[in-house]
Amino acid sequence: MGLDFSVHPKRARRAMTALALCLALAAAGCGRFSETLSRGYVLQEGALEQIPIGASQEQVLIVLGTPSTVATVSGEAFYYISQRSERSAAFLPYEIKDQRVIAVYFDKDRKVERLANYTLKDGKIFDTVSQTTPTGGRDFNYLSGVFNALNFKF
Repeated sequence: MGLDFSVHPKRARRAMTALALCLALAAAGCGRFSETLSRGYVLQEGALEQIPIGASQEQVLIVLGTPSTVATVSGEAFYYISQRSERSAAFLPYEIKDQRVIAVYFDKDRKVERLANYTLKDGKIFDTVSQTTPTGGRDFNYLSGVFNALNFKF
């Protein structure tokens, strides 16, 4: 008496139906999965509006907290750096959705001289506060370095 390794047609059909059902449920679950990853400073809604021109460094620290980095290139500036990425499925890579550098510039008396919220718009550094693109200079070179060093797409 030998062993029969053939599959009964009804069992094969049930197995295929069960496999199809499992795949359908798995695919349906992928559409609902979404994961967001935030790195660096998370700007609270309305925080920049709480910092008027002429505010002290202490006031800035109270409202925004410790900066990601400080520069003394041409006067002192606080930089708050962040990046937000998302992925729609656990096995997919993260896609960068937002990246920004918030800059607070101080005068020689350590009072806020101006604020900037730099993002990438059409592949260029863009300040959403003044609605301008910075041109060459020390500050532009510094910002370019920050965006490049943190692996931001530039």
